[in-house]
Amino acid sequence: MTVRLRYAPSPTGHLHIGGARTALFNYLFAKKHGGTYILRIEDTDQARNKENAEQGFMEGFRWLGLNWNEGPQVGGEYGPYSCMERLDIYQQHTDQLLASGQAYYCYCTEAELEAEREELAAKGELPRYLGKCRHLTAEDRAKHESEGRKRTIRFRVPEDKVYSFNDMIRGTVEFESNGIGDFVIVKSDGIPTYNFAVTIDDALMQISHVARGEEHLSNTPRQLMIYEAFGWPQPLFAHLPLILNETGKKLSKRDESIVQFIEQYAELGYLPEAINNFLALLGWSPTVEQEIFSLEELVEQFSFDRVSKSGAIFDKDKLAWMNGQYIKSADLDRIVDLAAPFLQSAGRIGAEYDRAWVSQLVALYKDGMLAVSEIVPLSELFFTDGVAYDEEAKAVLAEETAPLVLKAFRDKVLALSEFTAETIQAALKEVQKETGIKGKGLFMPTRVAATGQLHGRDLNQTLALLGREKVAERIGKLIEL
Repeated sequence: MTVRLRYAPSPTGHLHIGGARTALFNYLFAKKHGGTYILRIEDTDQARNKENAEQGFMEGFRWLGLNWNEGPQVGGEYGPYSCMERLDIYQQHTDQLLASGQAYYCYCTEAELEAEREELAAKGELPRYLGKCRHLTAEDRAKHESEGRKRTIRFRVPEDKVYSFNDMIRGTVEFESNGIGDFVIVKSDGIPTYNFAVTIDDALMQISHVARGEEHLSNTPRQLMIYEAFGWPQPLFAHLPLILNETGKKLSKRDESIVQFIEQYAELGYLPEAINNFLALLGWSPTVEQEIFSLEELVEQFSFDRVSKSGAIFDKDKLAWMNGQYIKSADLDRIVDLAAPFLQSAGRIGAEYDRAWVSQLVALYKDGMLAVSEIVPLSELFFTDGVAYDEEAKAVLAEETAPLVLKAFRDKVLALSEFTAETIQAALKEVQKETGIKGKGLFMPTRVAATGQLHGRDLNQTLALLGREKVAERIGKLIEL
C-alpha cells in the first residue's frame, strides 16, 4: 500500500494544540512508513474563515518541524490543495450524483427544518431530515424555483443499511443508515459541505489513512456513503482520543487554565521539540520506558495500535518540565538567540548588546528555566539600581558575624585586579581564613547583600556578572548603616 496521510485544517483561527497533535500523528505515521504527508486547507466555511489563518497554520507547522510533502507553497500532482480552488471538481461530482438519482434538490426553508427538528425531539427521536423533498416532481421543482426558494442538494441515504469500518484505534464501528437522514452535500450558496468535499478530496488525492479527532467519528458514515456512491475504496480510519483538561473534562478553547495555541508557546519561549514530544504522549504510549524523544525517535516508535481510546489529560506542569529538559540540553547559543528578544522587549538590553555578557547571564539560568521567557524575571537583580531586602533577608544581615564578613569581602573586591568567578571564589576563601567564618555564615550574607535573595544560582558567577562596581556599592551601603 502506498501510504498517504493528510492534515486538513479549517482556517477559522489559530493552530490549536489539538490540531497540532492530529497533524503530528499523521506526520509520524507517514514518515515511519516511507509515505507522503499532505497539508490541505478546508476553507469551505467562508463565514468563519479568518484572514491570515492559513499563513499562521503553515508558520506553526514549520516551527514544529512538521514539513509537508504536498500542499500550499509546496505543490504536488494532486492539487489544488484548498477547497475553494476545487469548486469545479466538486461540481462535476455533484452533477454525477444528481444524474444517478443519488442526490436531489431540497427547497425546505430553515423554519420548516427547525419545526421538523422540534417535532422529532418532542418524540424523543434524534433530529434528522425526513426526506420531504426526496420525491419532488419536475413540476414541484419548477414551482419552488419560480417562487425564488433557495435550494440545497442532499445525498439520498440508503435505507436499512449498516455501515461499518475498522478503526485502527477503536476496532469495529457500526452505524445504521436509518438514523442519519438525507444530508446536505451542497449548500444554497453552491459551496460543498465539509463531508462532501473532504471525501472527494481524500479519494482523488489517494489518501490511504485518515487520522483525525474523535469528534469526527459521527461524520464517518456519511463519508462512507459517498465513497460507496462513487465506487471508491475507503481509507483506513483512526479517531484520536479527546484532550482533557486537568479536571478530566473535554478541553474547551475558552478554558484559560491552559495555553492552547501553538504560537503562544513560541511566544513564551517553548522549544518546538518539547511541544512535539509532549503532544505525542497525549494519548499515545511508546514501547520503551522513556519520556524524552527526538522527532526521529518518535517516527521510529509511533503506531496507532499504541494510541488509547480514552481521553488524554493535558498536564501543563509536565509540559513545562519537559520544556525545561530541552532547554537544559540545548546549545547555549540557541537559547541566547531566543532569550535576547525577551530581554530587549523588557527593556533590559538594547538592539545592540554585549553578547558575551548576555551569554553568561543565560548560561547562569539555563539549567533552571522552564521557558526561555523566564530569563526576564529570573535575571531582574542584574538590572536594578538598588536591592530591596525582605524580612528573611534582613534577618540574615542582622546576624552578629555578617558585618565582619561583608566588610572583609568588600575590601577584597576593591583590591582584585580582575573581577571574575575564579578571583571571587579565591577572595571568599581568603575572607574565610581571615575571619574564621565559613559555610552559611560566609556565603549567605554575601549573597543577600549583593542580590537581596537567600537562594540563587552559582554565587561566584552571579557576583561576576553583577560586576565589581554594583557588588561593592550594594555591600558598601549596608556597611555604612
